[in-house]
Amino acid sequence: MLKERDAVLVGVSGGPDSMALLYAMRDLSDVYRIRLGVAHLNHGLRQKDSDRDAEFVVCQAEKLNLPCYVEKKDIAAAHKKTGGSLEEAARTARYDFLFKTAATQGFDRIAVGHQQDDNAELILLYLLRGSGAAGLSGIPPVREKIIRPLIQTSRAEILDFLKINKIPYVIDRSNADQHFIRNRIRHQLLPLLKQRYNPKIVESLNRLGMILQADEDWIDDHAYTILDEITFEAGPDRRVLSRKELVRLPVGLQQRVIRKAIFQVKGNLRRISYAHTEMVKRLAENTATGLCIDLPDRIRVCRRADHLVITREKQSLRSLPHSEIVRVCPEFAYTILQSDIPDESGPPGKPLYIKETDALLNLKRIDRCLVKDLRGFDDRIAYLDWDRLKFPLVIRNHRPGDRFTPLGMKGSQKLKKFFTDHKIDSQKRRVTPVISDHEGIVWVCGIRISERIKVTETTATVLKAEFLEAGFSPKKSLKIFKI
Repeated sequence: MLKERDAVLVGVSGGPDSMALLYAMRDLSDVYRIRLGVAHLNHGLRQKDSDRDAEFVVCQAEKLNLPCYVEKKDIAAAHKKTGGSLEEAARTARYDFLFKTAATQGFDRIAVGHQQDDNAELILLYLLRGSGAAGLSGIPPVREKIIRPLIQTSRAEILDFLKINKIPYVIDRSNADQHFIRNRIRHQLLPLLKQRYNPKIVESLNRLGMILQADEDWIDDHAYTILDEITFEAGPDRRVLSRKELVRLPVGLQQRVIRKAIFQVKGNLRRISYAHTEMVKRLAENTATGLCIDLPDRIRVCRRADHLVITREKQSLRSLPHSEIVRVCPEFAYTILQSDIPDESGPPGKPLYIKETDALLNLKRIDRCLVKDLRGFDDRIAYLDWDRLKFPLVIRNHRPGDRFTPLGMKGSQKLKKFFTDHKIDSQKRRVTPVISDHEGIVWVCGIRISERIKVTETTATVLKAEFLEAGFSPKKSLKIFKI
C-alpha cells in the first residue's frame, strides 16, 4: 500500500473508523517518512450535524498539525437532478472530491477507513442482490490511488484502539437508520448470523471475498487477453469487437469480455447490471444488423454486420437522431395442443410464460354465450372461434414474409406493412408474439386478430386468449413443447 516518502491524503469523516485510520497513519508517518493530509467532504445531508462533523475534523487536523481540505456540497440537490440512490450519489461525490484534492495538492495515495465488518456487510448485500463473483469479492484493499489499511481490522479492534489511546470521534446517527438495507444488514442480519449460525461469520465472509478476489484477478487477466484478441478497433470512447468471435466464447467468458469492453469505454461499471450484459449478449447473437441498445451513462452498443460497436456518446442518447433502440429478443416458438387448453367450467388453467419477452399468455375454452363483446378483439384479450382454429397452435415471434387478414379486411396483408401502417415501432415488434395455426396467423397479441377466426352469431365455442406483457414471472406454465 505504501512506499517511503509517499504523500497520503486521509479521508476523514470524523467517525470511529476514519479517526482510528488518521491516528494510525500519523504513527506510521515516521516509519515510512510519509507526508499526510486530511480531507473531509461535508455532504450537508444532516444539516447541523454535518457542519459539526466538518468542524470536528478541522480541529483534529489542527491538533495533529496536518493540512486539512474541506468542501461542502449539496448532495440532496445533486441527487434530485441525477436520480438513482442517495447513497450512491454521496459516494460518487466523496470519491470525486478525494481524487480532485489528491491531484491538485500532490498526494500519491488516498487512504480511507473501510474495515473488516464493512467488507462483510458489503459481501452480504451483494449476495442478497444476486451478484456474481466480482461483487462477492468485496472491497479491494488497493484500487488505483485508493488504499484501505484497516480492511483486515475488525470494528471491535478499532473501538479498543480508540479507547486505549483516548482518541475522540463523532457518531453519525444515520448509521442507525434501518430504512437503509446496509444498516439492516449491520444491525439485524449479521448479529443473527453470528448468534445462530457462525460466531466468526465476519471472518468467513472476508475469507470468501479474498478467495474470490484471487480467482477474479486471474480470470480478469484472461478476459482482457481475449478482449484484445477480438477487438478490431480501440479508440477514445469506442471499441469495435468481432461479433462472431464473441458469440463463440463460453457464456461466462462472453459476459466478462462484454463487461471489460464496457469498462474500457465507460471508465467504470456503475449502473451496469447483469441484465445489461445479457442484453448485449443477445444483441451479438441476433441475426439482424443495424440494431442498437442504450445503456446507462450514454453508452450505446450497436450491431454492424459482423461487428459489435460500443461507444460513449457526447450528448444525451435521447437527442441523437436515427436511433433504433431495441429490446433484443431471440427467436422462440411454443406449441400448444388442443388438450392443453382448460375449459372455463373446469380447474383453473396454467398460463404460458414466454420467458424471452417476460410475458404471459392465458388460454381458456368457453361457451359462446359468455362472450358479450362480439368485436373479436381487445387490447389484451381476444376471442377466437374455436371450431375454425386448426390445432395445434404455435406462439412465436413474427417472421419475415408473415401475412394475415386483419379483422375487418378482405385481402391478406404483410405483417410488416400492418406494423408500419399502425405505427408499431421496431422495439415493440420484436417482443410482440403472434399466435398461428396450420392456416396462418390468428392473433397478433395485444393488437389485432384475423378476420378468419372472428366470433360470429353462429359461433358455438370460443377460445379466450389473454396477453399480459412484461413484468410477470409465474411459477407454473402450460404443458408445452418447445420447437
